[in-house]
Amino acid sequence: MDGLTTLALASAAFVGTHFLLSHPLRAPLVKALGALGFMLVYAVVALGTLGWMAHAYKRAPVTDPWWDVGDGLWITVTLVMLLASLLLMGSLIGNPALPGPAPKSAPTPRGVFTITRHPMMWAFALWALCHIAIMPNAANLIVSVAILVLALVGSRLQDAKKEALQPEMWRAWEARTSWLPFGAVAAGKVKLGGFRPHDWAGAIVVWLGATWAHIPSVGVPAGIWRWLS
Repeated sequence: MDGLTTLALASAAFVGTHFLLSHPLRAPLVKALGALGFMLVYAVVALGTLGWMAHAYKRAPVTDPWWDVGDGLWITVTLVMLLASLLLMGSLIGNPALPGPAPKSAPTPRGVFTITRHPMMWAFALWALCHIAIMPNAANLIVSVAILVLALVGSRLQDAKKEALQPEMWRAWEARTSWLPFGAVAAGKVKLGGFRPHDWAGAIVVWLGATWAHIPSVGVPAGIWRWLS
């Protein structure tokens, strides 16, 4: 089995087990193992398949890039990754999609939720699209497409699950927000804004730190460090 095939299998296992454990297998496993037991199984499977995917990626052959990556593309990706960092950090507090006590009524969208009701998922999706753009080779495409599918399909499945579990609240939340970034703004449902200071502060720290980490980890300066290093 060649390196790219192994990577594709590992990536499919990572995505497929996530969907299975998050949706059709979740209820029976929680019933059999309890909530804590299920979370332990989920964590072990997620970490195991993620580790397999990372190991396979390191061993996969490096193919020639399919297109040239110039400064214009790097600048675009750098700015998009700042948006992704904002979506990620803004999604950590006040997100009705996260596990925990559900609100009795749909909140008023503010901050990243005026952009999309799935800011965390779209942060991962934008990460994947950016990495496809600046690393156009076979191994990176396999991993990035896996993350992209996990994020976008996962967000749709999450909508369906929330509609079943909390139909009144979630459908009201869907009516006030959009799946597609900036869709609710374009439709006039919400006004863009309401970002909290820690949303931006956390986003900038993550953006700077994550892009700098490319230097010691893979030897490639990313983000603004491409021009500062």
